[in-house]
Amino acid sequence: MNIFSDIEMRIVAALEALKSEGKLPADLTLVGIEAAPPRGPNHGDVASNAAMVLAKSARMKPRDIAEALTDKLRSDPEIARVEVAGPGFLNITFVPAFWQQAVARIRTAGVDYGRTDLGRGERVNVEYVSANPTGPMHVGHCRGAVVGDTLANLLAFVGYDVTREYYINDAGGQVDMLARSAYLRYREALGEDIGVIPDGFYPGDYLKPVGTALAEKYGPSLLGKPEVDWLGQVRIFALDMMMSLIRDDLAQLGIAHDVFFSERSLMAGNRDIVAETIATLRDEGHVYQGRLEPPKGEVNPDWEDREQTLFRSTAFGDDADRALLKSDGTYTYFAPDIAYHKTKWERGFKHIIDVVGADHAGYKKRLQAAVAAVSGGKGKIDVIFCQLVKLFKDGQPFKMSKRAGTFITVRDVVDEVGRDPVRFMMLYRKNDSPLDFDLAKVIEQSKENPVFYVQMAHARAKSVFRNVAEVFPDLTETSRGVIDADLTLLTDAGELDMVKKLAFFPELIEGAARAHEPHRIAFYLYEVASSFHGHWARGNETPQLRYIQADNKAITAARLALVAVHAQVLATGLAILGVGAPQELR
Repeated sequence: MNIFSDIEMRIVAALEALKSEGKLPADLTLVGIEAAPPRGPNHGDVASNAAMVLAKSARMKPRDIAEALTDKLRSDPEIARVEVAGPGFLNITFVPAFWQQAVARIRTAGVDYGRTDLGRGERVNVEYVSANPTGPMHVGHCRGAVVGDTLANLLAFVGYDVTREYYINDAGGQVDMLARSAYLRYREALGEDIGVIPDGFYPGDYLKPVGTALAEKYGPSLLGKPEVDWLGQVRIFALDMMMSLIRDDLAQLGIAHDVFFSERSLMAGNRDIVAETIATLRDEGHVYQGRLEPPKGEVNPDWEDREQTLFRSTAFGDDADRALLKSDGTYTYFAPDIAYHKTKWERGFKHIIDVVGADHAGYKKRLQAAVAAVSGGKGKIDVIFCQLVKLFKDGQPFKMSKRAGTFITVRDVVDEVGRDPVRFMMLYRKNDSPLDFDLAKVIEQSKENPVFYVQMAHARAKSVFRNVAEVFPDLTETSRGVIDADLTLLTDAGELDMVKKLAFFPELIEGAARAHEPHRIAFYLYEVASSFHGHWARGNETPQLRYIQADNKAITAARLALVAVHAQVLATGLAILGVGAPQELR
């Protein structure tokens, strides 16, 4: 049940009637008509731009169309009032019965309330985290991990066939340095005093178990050998252990990927997919030999003042063409990226979403150009940037992890406050805005702590059913007495406002999915919780508004139905966020 889609259909039906009556041009195309929340509570329940968007093609004044449309809509028994505002906007108010029955419709939909077929089963690839496999996940990866995972949940909820992917950056020089660092710990595990970890090596204690495992597997057989003899096997061994560590870190956040794609696999064995991709793009006229202008206002490590192999990125809207080969003949960072995204397209993904860190801010246009080139202009990619997270505790910067050596790990944060606060708070600010995360505040039991406030609303709703058992034992969430309750007894303005907030959920879900903005759900859940807590407080002041009325079973049943759908919507929204919906909080 989407009330905005519902009213749009009613408006279209009224407009068709006006066309058949000759009050609107018979050939008028009814496009661009929208229904949306009003600007304020004094502007009705729903607002529509119908008259405004049709005026030009109808060659009529917007207000004339609005007045004619108003006359038609007023005959709808579920519409109490229609008003024309300004030059021709419509403000529509429903009768109370519409909202009362909305409770039943929400209840009937159950866990599918808000679910749509927006995606129509289309395949979408959401790539997120993709941290270099050189150590445990740090807090800088945490936000992108949560945003990507929640977006994947959201897209699956609205009908997309979602694949969650992790791109393993295992082809660069950093993994060779990982192998050298692991080899150092291997020597240490065999009893050698390795002294101070050299600059450039990875110093964290997390590599000690890797060294121990290497010693157990190989004994002293790798000692004294030239690097060329041990580097490859130590690199594979260390990468496997690091990816296992990363998977465990992700599991702490409730995250599991479907695909782990290796960058090295693009150039493995007898086939070089990167070279093949460059050759194909060259044949299509998208790769050429030329020179680049020096970048203005930025540091670009790939730029060299020489003739080189370039991708014609500007042909697809980028600011500059991009180098594919360095002077030593090795690939730039961007060359494997093009090949990798080509594999996504070839694997059948029409929709591609990359969730990346703030340090990739310049990548959006070049990745859009890459996808356009390799898909013949048919593929779509959205690049979502996650700004930095600053950790505090009691207002002071949180110190780095001893285990990691140089940074704060995801595991540190989850161990400190728990999974739910981490996930919720990573979404309680738009992803492209910096986030200050105070470890003390996110476990406070107060309204100022959004995750507690929302979870408390769900727990309170569940407590109502525990409490009502003392008065009316037969009124449970699944009892016929609640399911078939007389909802016309929900007449208080506060109760109806609560229903209106819940009725917005399907529109909220669809809008968040279309915009790829999962943070909207966290904001919305806080509003729902505020509505519930607010009415609870009113009941404390005015006993006749309380959910349980010991002397009136019928009103109690109706209010329990309202409580049940509140808990239902909160639980559904929290599930999309990957956050628990507790039965009670202590």
